[in-house]
Amino acid sequence: MGFAYGSLIWKPAFESVEQQRASAHGWHRSFCLDLVRWRGSAEQPGLMMALERGGRCDGVIYRLPDGDKAAQIERLLRREIDDHEAVASVRWVPVRTAQGRLRALGFWVGVTGRGTSLGQPLEKVAWVLARACGHVGSGAEYLYNTVSHLETFGIHDRNLWRLQELVADEIRSIHGRRITSHDTAEVFEVVVT
Repeated sequence: MGFAYGSLIWKPAFESVEQQRASAHGWHRSFCLDLVRWRGSAEQPGLMMALERGGRCDGVIYRLPDGDKAAQIERLLRREIDDHEAVASVRWVPVRTAQGRLRALGFWVGVTGRGTSLGQPLEKVAWVLARACGHVGSGAEYLYNTVSHLETFGIHDRNLWRLQELVADEIRSIHGRRITSHDTAEVFEVVVT
């Protein structure tokens, strides 16, 4: 099983035979990984989500095919880990599902040290996400895709929704356009297309 709480929900790099909601207690989503590539640049660094200690994170677990499990795990590891330091951010996370407790492989769990910005206020994170963009897309797109795909699983993360509102406000301030709150999805569609 693999535990997805961000982009793995909407852009998995592996095949699965089953998906279901799960909760990781003692962890919460946090835009705390500093990026200078992918969805950021040296000129305008971005942020990526990780699991930070405290709270509860509702996400999705994937069951991998029995006959191809090793190959699928390898694909997953290659997608999520690109250096030796990142290996320490991979761990088995206890999760709760409708069927009971399980363990799932989690990525970017409990990260600390160089390249992390833990405990940032949402306003600061919004400022970064509204401006950061790299060769795979923007920070605003990353947030929007995560929020919209969580909703398809019936998961409403109030902090991400608040962050999405703040990012939309930042985008409006950058472009000088007054947009009402019901136009938030339109703002994100413009940014991501």
